[in-house]
This record gives sequence, structure tokens and C-alpha cells, in this order.
Amino acid sequence: MRVFKKNDPKVINAWTFYDWANSVYNLIISTAIFPIFYQTVTKNHASQNGLVRVINGESVDMVKFFGREFINTELYSYVYSLSFLLVVFMVPILSGIADYSGTKKRFMQFFCYLGATGCISLYFFDVNHLEMSMLPLFFASIGFWGSLVFYNSFLLEIADKDQHDQISARGFALGYIGSVLLLITILLLTQVLQVMPVRYAFALVGIWWIGFAQYTYYYLPNSSHYEKREKQHNIIWYGYKELIKVWKQLKNHKKVKWFLASYFTYNMGVQTVMLLAVLFASKEINWIEDGEWWQSDKIGLIVSIILIQLIAVSGAYALSSLSKKIGNLKTLMISTFIWIICTVIAYFINLPLEFYFLAIIVGFVMGGTQSLSRSTYSKMLPQTDDPASFFSFYDVMEKVGLIIGPFMFGLLEGIFGNMRMSVLMMMVFFILGFLLLSITLKIENKSLASNT
Repeated sequence: MRVFKKNDPKVINAWTFYDWANSVYNLIISTAIFPIFYQTVTKNHASQNGLVRVINGESVDMVKFFGREFINTELYSYVYSLSFLLVVFMVPILSGIADYSGTKKRFMQFFCYLGATGCISLYFFDVNHLEMSMLPLFFASIGFWGSLVFYNSFLLEIADKDQHDQISARGFALGYIGSVLLLITILLLTQVLQVMPVRYAFALVGIWWIGFAQYTYYYLPNSSHYEKREKQHNIIWYGYKELIKVWKQLKNHKKVKWFLASYFTYNMGVQTVMLLAVLFASKEINWIEDGEWWQSDKIGLIVSIILIQLIAVSGAYALSSLSKKIGNLKTLMISTFIWIICTVIAYFINLPLEFYFLAIIVGFVMGGTQSLSRSTYSKMLPQTDDPASFFSFYDVMEKVGLIIGPFMFGLLEGIFGNMRMSVLMMMVFFILGFLLLSITLKIENKSLASNT
């Protein structure tokens, strides 16, 4: 049996490397290649089958799903929301079983393989059989977010809290670099050399995810403290009982409680941007097909995504360094304020160059907001022998927000026929998140003052 030591560089490197393995899903499937592929095939299908409709003066492309018509991107939003809903109900049960039995790594592997298999299955996507074709996307989302529940909970166990900011930022940076490398490779094979149909890209994502994750699984331990658990009579509901226990404990930890409320709110905006930014740009930006290469949607969208990913690497480290000087909460407040500015810009922009400018700003705050949120929460937690339950609570909060964010985005698009009103909704999320962070900061300052 492999001996586990806290702060072991090999274990920490293996943990961060899972970001390298799974971030290709986040970039290529949920952000870049597949959304563009989905938008293209459903748009062509709508025009060829008389499914173009006018809503509030806007021409929109419809799809049929179980006999009912939806705007193509509206349906896309709903599928993601449903996947998050299932994760919310399922993960506490599985987390409880894993927490009791010491099989957390095994569950992380299960979700990894489920997600990767979903990615590979997208090769068979057929717009004429949309009911079956959306299932791989659904399962890929469940696999990605389900595995992160168990992955994130390892952070408290593998390293001391003073290292969490740096380790978390390193993980996100590896994820951005690895996913960009695969994206560039796919673009070379599909667009430049034209030796590979785009469908093969989805299979490559699954293979990459499974393959590189093996390095993580080789070194990552199952936690030793699980052996101390008393026998539970109802292991199925153990996870829900643990969540209730965490909820009760939060009454005595106001700072953690208010931070979770702020994270729940602003993260709805962050994750919705990541999921739907490409679809927004493809529909709401006036791309010029006969103009320069950067004015074309086919090239411009991909270039902007690569730009976001590369800048996100420096952004993650920059905000991590800033947090050492002014603190995590103040840094998150700055990043949330920048997100508010981004939504204002997004509402008014129409031109490709304006979208590139917005992509630079989004890229800078995207990586830092995610990595700092994860490490801030881990450092705030009280001393506990049960980090999995606290991170399960964290992830449930995140997924509930992800149900609401994409669902509201799609609902508003269905009502107004465009995505700009949905952008205003995200601005509200960021404003509320900023205000809740300010309350959290006041609680922290009051606590520090009382201890001096």
C-alpha cells in the first residue's frame, strides 16, 4: 500500500495534474468546439426544415425536442441545467458512501470515466435524433462536475492551508495550458490540414481525459481517517445527513456561511459565462465573413477562446499574488467588480474587435476567480476530520447555482428572442455576489479585531 504524507510534492503535483486532464472537457466540449458545432448543425437544420421563427422581431433557429419546439441555444441551456440538477441530488449520496467506506478516489474515477465516455459518444451526434444525441452531452456534464466534488475535497488532505492558494492556482494554470494545447492540435487537424472531421475532436477529449487522469490516480490516496468511522445503519442517506450537519455547523461560522452565499451568487454568473459565451458571441456579434480573418466567426470565436485561456493562466497567478498582499476576500471583490463591468460591456457590444477586448478582461478574471474561490473556502473551514462533507456542501451550492444560471439564461432568451437580457441577469448575480463578499469581509475584520 502506498504511504501517504501530507505536503508530499508528488501527491500535490498529481492532484493539480487532474486539472490538466479534465479541463479539455471544459474548453472543447462546454466552451469552444462543441458549442460552435452544435450551433452550426442546428442552424443549418432549422433553415433546411422550415424551423426558423420570429420572436419579438428577432429571427431565431428552432429545434424539435420530444415534439416541442425550442430555440436551439435555449434547449442547450436546459440540458446543462438538468445535468446539474441530477448532480445536486446524486452527489451527496455518493459522497456519503465514499466518506464512510474510504472509496472517494474510486467515485472520482467513476465520474471521470462517465464524463469521458460521454465526450467520446458525442462523435455520433445527430440533429435528426436530438433526444438521444443530447444524452452524451448530459452525461459528460455529470461526469465532469461529479468528479470535481471528490477532487476538490482532496485539497484539505494533501496540503496545509497556507499552500492552498498557490496549489489551486497551479491546478487551474495546468488546466488552461493543457486544454489550449489540445484545442490548437484539433484546429490544426480539422481546419488547417483538414485531415480529421471535427467529430473526432470529441473522442480525443475523452481519450485525453482518461489517459492523463491515470497519473493523478496513481499517486492520489484514499484518506486514512475514513477507517475511524463508526458503522452507519443507513449509508445511502449518510451524505444528506452530513450536509444537514454541515448546515447546522455553519450557524457557528458566520464568515464561512456568508462566503458560501456570495460564492453561490457570483459563481452563477461565472459558470454561465463559461458555458454560453461562445453561443452568445456567435449570435449577438456582427461577424464579417468576407472581412479579415479575425472578423470571421469561424476563426474569431476560436481565437478569442484561446486568448481567454492563455490570459486566464496569468490571471490565476496574478490574483493569487494579489491575495497575499490584500487578502482573498478583497481580491475576490475586485474580480467580482470587474465581472460587473464585463456584463455591462457585453450588453452593448456588436463588433468583433469589441468582443476581443471583452475576452481579454474575462480571461484575466476567470482563472483567478475560480482558483481563489476554491482555496478561500478551504482556508476558511474550521478544523474538521470530515473535509469531504464540507466540500460536498460547497459543490452542492455551486451546482444549485448552475441549475439556476443556465436555466434563467435560456428562459430569458426564449422570452425575448436574444441573449442580451440574459446578460443583464448575470450582472445582477455579480452585484449581489459583490455585496455579499463585502459582508463576509466585515465579519472577517470584526473577528480579527476581537482576537487582537
